[in-house]
Amino acid sequence: LIEVKTSLLDNMIGVGDMVLLEPLSENSFIQNLKNRFDHDEIYTYIGTVVISINPYQSLPIYTADKVEEYRNRNFYELNPHIYALADEAYRSLRDQDKDQCILITGESGAGKTEASKLVMSYVAAVCGKGQEVNKVKEQLLQSNPVLEAFGNAKTVRNDNSSRFGKYMDIEFDFKGDPLGGVISNYLLEKSRVVKQPRGERNFHIFYQLLSGASDDLLKRLKLERDVSKYNYLSLDSAVVSDLDDGANFRIIMDAMKTVCFMDNEVQSVLELVAAVMKLGNIEFKSESRVNGFDESRVEDNNDLKEICELLGIEQIVLERAFSSRTLEAKQEKVSTTLNVAQAYYARDALAKNLYSRLFSWLVTRINESIKAQTKQSKKVMGVLDIYGFEIFENNSFEQFIINYCNEKLQQIFIDLTLHEEQEEYIREGIEWKNIEYFNNAVICDLIENNNKGILAMLDDECLRPGTVTDETFLDKLNTVCAGHHHFESRHCTNSQFLTDHTLPHNCFRIQHYAGKVLYCVEGFVDKNNDLLYRDLSQAMYKARHPLIKLLFPEGDPSKMNLKRPPTAGFQFRASVGTLMKNLQTKNPNYIRCIKPNDKKAARIFTETLVRHQVRYLGLMENVRVRRAGYAFRQLYKPCLERYKMLCQQTWPHWRGPAREGVEMLLNSLQVPKEEFCYGCSKIFIRNPKTLFALEKKRRECLEVLAAVIQKIYRGWKQRKHFLLMKKSQVVVAAWYRRYSQQKKFQKIRICAIIVQSLIRRWKVGSLKDKVDIFRIGGAVVQWIQKYFLDLKKKIPSMSPIDKTWPPQPYQFLEGTHKELGRIFHLWRCKKYRDQFTEQKKAIYEEKLDASTIFKDKKALYPGSVSQPFKGDYLEINQNPKYSKLKGLLEEKVILADVVHKINRANGKGTARLFLLTKKHFVLADLKSVQIKATVPLPDLASVAVSSQSDGFFALKIKEVNNVDFRVRVQVQKAFPNYVATCIVGTIVINPIWCV
Repeated sequence: LIEVKTSLLDNMIGVGDMVLLEPLSENSFIQNLKNRFDHDEIYTYIGTVVISINPYQSLPIYTADKVEEYRNRNFYELNPHIYALADEAYRSLRDQDKDQCILITGESGAGKTEASKLVMSYVAAVCGKGQEVNKVKEQLLQSNPVLEAFGNAKTVRNDNSSRFGKYMDIEFDFKGDPLGGVISNYLLEKSRVVKQPRGERNFHIFYQLLSGASDDLLKRLKLERDVSKYNYLSLDSAVVSDLDDGANFRIIMDAMKTVCFMDNEVQSVLELVAAVMKLGNIEFKSESRVNGFDESRVEDNNDLKEICELLGIEQIVLERAFSSRTLEAKQEKVSTTLNVAQAYYARDALAKNLYSRLFSWLVTRINESIKAQTKQSKKVMGVLDIYGFEIFENNSFEQFIINYCNEKLQQIFIDLTLHEEQEEYIREGIEWKNIEYFNNAVICDLIENNNKGILAMLDDECLRPGTVTDETFLDKLNTVCAGHHHFESRHCTNSQFLTDHTLPHNCFRIQHYAGKVLYCVEGFVDKNNDLLYRDLSQAMYKARHPLIKLLFPEGDPSKMNLKRPPTAGFQFRASVGTLMKNLQTKNPNYIRCIKPNDKKAARIFTETLVRHQVRYLGLMENVRVRRAGYAFRQLYKPCLERYKMLCQQTWPHWRGPAREGVEMLLNSLQVPKEEFCYGCSKIFIRNPKTLFALEKKRRECLEVLAAVIQKIYRGWKQRKHFLLMKKSQVVVAAWYRRYSQQKKFQKIRICAIIVQSLIRRWKVGSLKDKVDIFRIGGAVVQWIQKYFLDLKKKIPSMSPIDKTWPPQPYQFLEGTHKELGRIFHLWRCKKYRDQFTEQKKAIYEEKLDASTIFKDKKALYPGSVSQPFKGDYLEINQNPKYSKLKGLLEEKVILADVVHKINRANGKGTARLFLLTKKHFVLADLKSVQIKATVPLPDLASVAVSSQSDGFFALKIKEVNNVDFRVRVQVQKAFPNYVATCIVGTIVINPIWCV
């Protein structure tokens, strides 16, 4: 087996693959990560899972040279890197037609967003080139900064935290070139629009717009650069040292153009962003009415006026929507006034809905630009970049939803890497020792159970009639979930936490896979309801702004729907379920991101924090399963189809069962038996080196097969070209010969006409005329006359072998002299041929055939040329001695002679009669004239003749009816110079006698 060099064992800092770690313990695992992190080795493997530690600094490991280094290389061939996983996923998709998904998980601040961008940039760098392909790649890449600007924000854990979930399906054609993509977004944290925790700030786009927009643009948007002018923008974290908001705004504008946003669309988006910022500046005051109820009024109409101008809404319509509310039930309308608190709620609800719907529209608009423009079958690679697990000082509904999503992702990881892998060994009949691990399915069931799940109970509380508060929701949780081992509350019946002062009365605690998280129920009901007053929706629908009508379709009075909209929790649970089904249809690739410290600082490795993440991510269990299992498994049929060219018995087609074909293949390649195991339906290969060796042999074999195909194709192509050239040459040669003969004929004709005219004139003319002719022609006519008279005297003999021809007397008659010589030779050859009889012609044809066969191949050939072929040398018809033999043969005898059969044992000869007819050759006893053997000519395999001065020849007979005739004969003394030849498989053709 070919050895594959792997850098995981050579010149490595620590151990590159935790599967190879010795001894394996949690302490050695953490120490190995720390050792590698201290040397800027931030990537480590667990089999095919990549562990990524956020370095919180820029490292020179993402250059174009690095991309080329990892391109088309085996996963374990180079140092651990995220590029290796991206390349493995891309090549599996391109070469094996397996849809892929890359799942990036970890805490907030662990580097998930950067990891997703690295994966996408690598795939874009290694896939095909071309104008259209490059345009698609650029659009896919540039969609990231647009969505980050509108969906990311600074948190206490991360300066660029994703506050929404993003899943992108990148679609490829059969060659592996990108065709387009589809982006799905999950639950934007829209509460951040109106309120941010201390130390955090709003979404990036607000600060980027104020910092990077031109003065003219800000004037059109009715904005000022001062962040403190806007209540929705936090001041304590408005400036982030690592972020250049002004430069990023220019990048966003360029990216939107790349993704094909029109100028008017960009302007509309910025107008809505400006309107959201200005909504936070609207203040309300209370006014008492005659009926005793308080009514809210806008305190300063200037901001309201500017908002209405931006959105194209009549000021009175929006002001009325903030101060009153219309309720409809059973075709009755009731109008109620809003107090100040309700007005502020309506304002914030409008800001949150306006921004979240704008974000959803952005995702839809980007999808329209980047979607595949063809309906051909596609290969898909999914990249999941979703919010990480969050444990803040104050955790609300958003953190609850985010952590629920991470529980589902962890469950997929457990199912596919721990549970499913162990189950597969049992199904396949592979000997296996079960490895224990924590299955978080019980936590997922606590949250999403249709009847007793927390989300289901929250929906029930939101939809039931009567007074509904966060406290009633908590009471219901305490009643239903009291006995659950992962739920804790101060009000649980018979709870051990009744005196736990770390657990406030308005909170509950869930023991997640990543640790215990305390959730405050305040705001759970309102955030789950996610209601926007119908008056505000209708006011937005009346706007003249081109984008607003699209964002608030429910405001259309003609399409009014009294049905309550689905809750936020219900929508998120459904979208997460769809995501999980999508991920389970693809081959997963995992990147487990780890945060080394809480200070977002480089070179700091907090062991307790990393140890906690290693535990809840289940990395130790993953290592144990990998160490005990097999690195590669595949169904027998696909495995045989992929590697069958490596074995002569399985190539090109294996007719038997696929498993037997795989066994034949591995045996022929001499793979050690400890390296593989046969399951019920799959072949299991233990060591990645074995798989890489098979892949290397396959690549080499494919190169050979490609060369064979190229050779055959080139031969066919050249043969076709040759036949075309030959056909063309025949046509050209025919036309040229015609042209040449016509030209030659015209030359001879002209010469003949000149000679004839002069001779005729000379013959019929008077003496004076003859004198004139000689005067006119001069000596030329005299020379021509003398030439013909001399030629008549010197004419050569009539023998065709006489090559002589009189010398040329005059230079000007050179052509005529040569042509006359050629014509004379052809004429005397014809005269010579006319003397031949039919019998003589046949003799000469035989001599010509003999010359073709024996000339320069037989030493005695020249001496036999003059001797005629007689054939019946025994005179069977006249000799009464052979009358008996004549009666046994019904066919005409072509050759009859006495030969000597050579005994191979002692070399002595035995006299035999040798007879040859058109269908047989016969050997008969010389004395008794009885036939010893009769052999049909089709059974004659070959005739061998000695090239020396002797009379030996050998007849080789095919094996027919278990009789093997091998006859060696020597010609009788009376005929020492003749041997017979014949054609195998046909009748005897022109028997030729020669030496």
